[in-house]
Amino acid sequence: MHQYHTSSGKLPALFAACTQLTHLKLLKSHLIVHGFFKQEAVVGNFLTRCFDLDDPQSALSTLSRINPTLFLQNLTIRCLHDHKLYQNVLSVYKFCQSSSCPSDNFTFPFVLKACSAVNAVRNGKEIHCVIVRTGFDQNVVVQTALVDFYAKNGDISIARKLHDEITQPDLVSWNALLSGYSFHGLNHEAIHVFNRIRLTDLNPNVSTFASLIPVCSRLDDLRIGKSLHGHVLKCGYFTHDFLIPAFISMYGNNQDLSIARGIFDYTSKKNVTMWNAMISAYTQNQKSHDAIELFGEMTRDHITPDMVTFVSIIPSSGTDYGESLHAYVIKLGLQNQPAIATTILSMYAKFGHLNSAKFLFNHMNYRNLLSWNAMVSGYVYNECWNMSLAAFCEMQAHGVHPDAVSIINILSACSGLEATRLGQSAHAFSLKTGIDSNLNLSNTLLAFYTDCHKMSYSFCVFERMDVRDNVSWNTLISGCVHNGEDENAILLLRQMQKKGVKFDLVTLISVLPCFKNLENLVQGMAVHGCGIKLGYASDVSLANALISMYMNCGELDTGKLIFDEIPNKDVISWNALITGYHLHMVHKEGILMFAGMMKDGENPNQVTLLNLLPMCYTRMQVKSIHAYATRRWSIMLETLFMASLISVYGRFGDVRSCKFLFQMGEKGDISIWNAILAAHVESNHAMMAVSLFSSLLRVKIQPDYITILSLTSACAQINHTNLTNCVMGYVLKKGIDKYVAVSNAFIDLHAKSGNISYAENVFDEMLVRDIISWNTMIHGYGLHGNGEAAFALFTQMRDSGFKPDEATYINILSACSHAGLVDEGWMVFKLMLKDDEISPRMDHYGCMVDLLGRTGEVKKAYDVVRRLPFEASVSMLESLLGSCLNHGEIEIGEEIGRLILERDPENSGVYVMLYNVYAGSGRWSEGNKVRSCIEAKNLRKLPGFSLV
Repeated sequence: MHQYHTSSGKLPALFAACTQLTHLKLLKSHLIVHGFFKQEAVVGNFLTRCFDLDDPQSALSTLSRINPTLFLQNLTIRCLHDHKLYQNVLSVYKFCQSSSCPSDNFTFPFVLKACSAVNAVRNGKEIHCVIVRTGFDQNVVVQTALVDFYAKNGDISIARKLHDEITQPDLVSWNALLSGYSFHGLNHEAIHVFNRIRLTDLNPNVSTFASLIPVCSRLDDLRIGKSLHGHVLKCGYFTHDFLIPAFISMYGNNQDLSIARGIFDYTSKKNVTMWNAMISAYTQNQKSHDAIELFGEMTRDHITPDMVTFVSIIPSSGTDYGESLHAYVIKLGLQNQPAIATTILSMYAKFGHLNSAKFLFNHMNYRNLLSWNAMVSGYVYNECWNMSLAAFCEMQAHGVHPDAVSIINILSACSGLEATRLGQSAHAFSLKTGIDSNLNLSNTLLAFYTDCHKMSYSFCVFERMDVRDNVSWNTLISGCVHNGEDENAILLLRQMQKKGVKFDLVTLISVLPCFKNLENLVQGMAVHGCGIKLGYASDVSLANALISMYMNCGELDTGKLIFDEIPNKDVISWNALITGYHLHMVHKEGILMFAGMMKDGENPNQVTLLNLLPMCYTRMQVKSIHAYATRRWSIMLETLFMASLISVYGRFGDVRSCKFLFQMGEKGDISIWNAILAAHVESNHAMMAVSLFSSLLRVKIQPDYITILSLTSACAQINHTNLTNCVMGYVLKKGIDKYVAVSNAFIDLHAKSGNISYAENVFDEMLVRDIISWNTMIHGYGLHGNGEAAFALFTQMRDSGFKPDEATYINILSACSHAGLVDEGWMVFKLMLKDDEISPRMDHYGCMVDLLGRTGEVKKAYDVVRRLPFEASVSMLESLLGSCLNHGEIEIGEEIGRLILERDPENSGVYVMLYNVYAGSGRWSEGNKVRSCIEAKNLRKLPGFSLV
């Protein structure tokens, strides 16, 4: 460089001689000394040389020491953009703005692209204001850049509005809008834009098709993709190196790997991008073996894998092959590539090797946002919620700003921890930073709030979403179902249909659990029809959901029919049917289905056995299931199954087995304590149940309301006032009385213990009552012979808006019977007959017969018996015969006696009662005939005995 004199004529040679970084500083010094740095063109050449030698810092340093001109600003911004130094683009633009340097239609597009690249939405909007103020908003190049900026950042409505304001949009403008629609998954809108392009004089180019091909992939309609394929062939672009991989990906996404492979094999000169597309197509379709084979073929063809290759194939590899790929990456020297290192990290995390993942992460030369997200996601995937939160905080401490993916991961962790406040903070952060418009993030927010049972928040998020996809609708529908808001789920389904959103398989499966009784059957059948129409009839998941729906609605035969038509049944299919039989107490069929399941070679799981245990009608069946579970799994460690076993053994009175299982079980879970308590109560070992409750308190296990219900039943068996009061005091202290079921149990307990006033106090202090509360109190009054109070409470109940059920009518009729309230009893009975939803059963008629018989209305009682819609029970007839004896109704007594003896000729008690009827009226001859029958049949009346 010293050989040149620093005259202006020698400058080109001087710049050409500057071929090394060490020359730059020397060149700059010469230019400054000889005054050439005052010339704009010379500075421009120097800046260009800095970028050519990959030294952008020298260029930035030089620019910061001069007064930038429009030319130098644009030159620097373009070079920085070409080097993907987007943050520096914004810094240079701000510096030039502060130096009063103007901008033009060349400046703004590059700066807006940089804003999109670094997600600087606010900066982009500020630049938009500058554009409007300086009058460049009418320039088609700048307008196109604005459309591209808003489209890429999710403000589609603004992008569409700006595009509509362009007087004569060129193909680049249309492509910008089309690209935005495609990027954000607005598939139908993208197709509409393409159709509008075709109506103009503009011919689609490679960029147009590149944006449209992913749309065809997502539309799940290969006919559209094939039409586009034909259009590309017609336009002569199919051999373009960029479109071939795109079409391979499109066919791969639509699971048509044969066409994808055909395109791949047809291409004679395959570049690495085409190999990557085919490998990726295999991995996306879970064809890991084919992907690995193709990778081997690629290396044998001496095609060197690149970053995309490894990013595509590593996620589908197993641990062993993944480690081999890791070694290959190191061999090629690509281990420091952030994308590859992050993919390997994710692979190790996926297979639970968190230590390996963390080791890789800690030894990364450069950790970008993607790396941090992968580490946080790895913790979330392995349910290490707190570690994921710690990594998220550490990421921010290192100056890495979270993006939508980061927030999605954190929301998943918050769901796992049920940390509502923390999740709301993450939501607030997304609103503050403007990333809440991201569709995936919005869908995750919907899922988070539904998981936290905050459905009102979910609906607010849903209403604010500018863009919704099927995942959005399905998430909200599923959330409504899981939170018991079935009506809202059905309304959402109707809205979805009204807005023209196509149902998918998940939609149908999500909404089917709403239809669980006979009233919903027609709606469930409509969803079934919709599934057939959409071509999902053969899907086993939908078939399983339909089985559950029909079984819940009581259509057992239809459920069985669908089950029989499933070609490839899985364990869920069998469970759905067995659960339905369990629900409707069709126990024999449930047991037979289990036998068929075993015969078919399908292995039952825990759900199968949990449904099967309550259907067992012999102790031997329970022991068989117990033995099967012990032999097949270590399921004895599963507390839920253990508790169910204890309950069933308790039902058969096998307290010894219950104790044995309890000793083996996990004592830290309240469910197993509840099971053993209930088993002892059911087997009339009340004192042992109380003793177990004391043990539960000593080991500091917190009882729940189910525990208290068993304890109150034990107190009722023992009938000890002090014990009852102690339990009541404990319940009040712990606040367990807030449960309606517990208060109901105490009403019943006090009433049966003779403390009706205590029962009244509990009832009166209840803030919330259900139908059982009223029934229990009415029954309590009936036990104490206070029919008037029972009838008054019945009237109060109806005035409070509660509709009586079958148990209510039995309780009030029984109370009226014991108190002799004939008019009130008739009134209640007539109310029941008018109730369209309740048909009187034998118990109700029995109460009326007993009431009329007790009060001497024997003829009316007999009239009720004769008008019964079914055959009278023996106990009802015996009750009426007793009334005939008490009130001297001989003729009716004779008739009733005859009816009983026709059905039970060996009933010695009836003969005795008939003899007493005749004897009471002085008809000794008929009485002696009855006595003769007793002696002839050699009948004996069983002597009474006392339980005291």
